[in-house]
Amino acid sequence: MKALPPGTILQHMYLKRRLKLLKTGFFIEVGAGSGDITSILVSSGWKGVVFEMDVDSALALSRRFKKEISAGVLTILNQDFTKYIQPELKADLVLSSMVMEHFTDEEQCEFLYKSSQMLNSNGLLLGLVPSSPKHWGIEDEIAGHYRRYSANSLSELLSNSQWELSHVTGLTYPLSNIVLPLSNYLVSRSESHKKSMSAIERTSLSGRRNVPLKTHFPLMFKLLLNPFTLSPFYLLQRVFKNSPFSLVIYFEACPVKGDKNV
Repeated sequence: MKALPPGTILQHMYLKRRLKLLKTGFFIEVGAGSGDITSILVSSGWKGVVFEMDVDSALALSRRFKKEISAGVLTILNQDFTKYIQPELKADLVLSSMVMEHFTDEEQCEFLYKSSQMLNSNGLLLGLVPSSPKHWGIEDEIAGHYRRYSANSLSELLSNSQWELSHVTGLTYPLSNIVLPLSNYLVSRSESHKKSMSAIERTSLSGRRNVPLKTHFPLMFKLLLNPFTLSPFYLLQRVFKNSPFSLVIYFEACPVKGDKNV
């Protein structure tokens, strides 16, 4: 198993904690990238569907989860989630990680509306988004982001879109902030050429980046980068969960009752 970036490990540690509070069921994941969160879901007993618009990423996911697909646990669809039409498909959980920031304002509203349509009556939207607008930088530019969120802007967006925010917390502070200058240097050195690409091209590539010591680490780094060694930083991110400088926001929301068919 590959070594993951420290910030990603901290996010996954918190996600696993929250998933333990939910009854397993059927999920829809929008924009799975390399499939690390998909793996967490299926290994936790969930079944579901992944929507991945990038062809190469969808093919890689199909290879990675060949066993789960054959067992009927998982389906990979190379389709636009917001354009998908199959009324009988309903989920207990719609999840997106580092996806919403790639949408235009209009697409963002379409995503939230479609998510409400695809959820069961007691379903939940779970999301991870980049936060702290003051930290906008090279990584946002090369990845095709339209925005970084704050707790207030996210709350306002969800409220205006007929969603009720039930849980929100900042993640990865202060570790990600400490290593941010190095991260920006590595991204600038490896991916600056992407700034000349279209937003669609940058978004397409964002799920399969390869920046040494930023998105990819030698396997031996698992001795240093793992939940045990990062547990002090996990506790710190909980202490500073309300920091406006957290670089990631985790949230849970449910549709306002009575608005699904408006």
